[in-house]
Amino acid sequence: MTNAFPPSLIEERVILDACVLFPASLRDLLLRSHADTLYLAFWTDEILEELERNLINKQQLPPEKVQRLIQQLKVVFPDSIVEGHHTIIDQMTNHVKDRHVLAAAVTCQASCIVTFNIRDFPLDSLAPYNIVVQEPDSFFIHLWEHHPHRLRSILEEQVHALKHPPKSFQETLDTLAQHVPNFVQAIRQDES
Repeated sequence: MTNAFPPSLIEERVILDACVLFPASLRDLLLRSHADTLYLAFWTDEILEELERNLINKQQLPPEKVQRLIQQLKVVFPDSIVEGHHTIIDQMTNHVKDRHVLAAAVTCQASCIVTFNIRDFPLDSLAPYNIVVQEPDSFFIHLWEHHPHRLRSILEEQVHALKHPPKSFQETLDTLAQHVPNFVQAIRQDES
């Protein structure tokens, strides 16, 4: 797998679990931050399949719309797909249903897995590979501490891209606060 970004711009390689790609506002912020090279995001076909299933079954989104989203992820971020991780899945000792995620992190040499399912990745399963697990809130706090101006600019771009319906900066923060409340609080404190 080739790295499409200059190494000097990438601080860390990160596996994004399906659950953090599920909420549209959070997915948008994660992908925009990746595209702006604040970090390098990775996922697997299995992660994208899980995302597709959940968007169709849980959010009741039309299958053709979801399939377009998945196809866009594959086209826009072709270097984000991890392959070759299947051979080590059985060696992983975390929760069975998320062993493919840890195997992908090991394969692409990620330093972090971003997920809401922290308990599925116990420390003793991660330690041999020097991988940490973070919820999106902690992950974005980390990015905010290192790149506040770039992250604010990314958020402003996200707001400007919202057309159906349009949202203000504060409305966008309100939506994000459902998933990353401490990060949103840090942004609001910075504004005051």
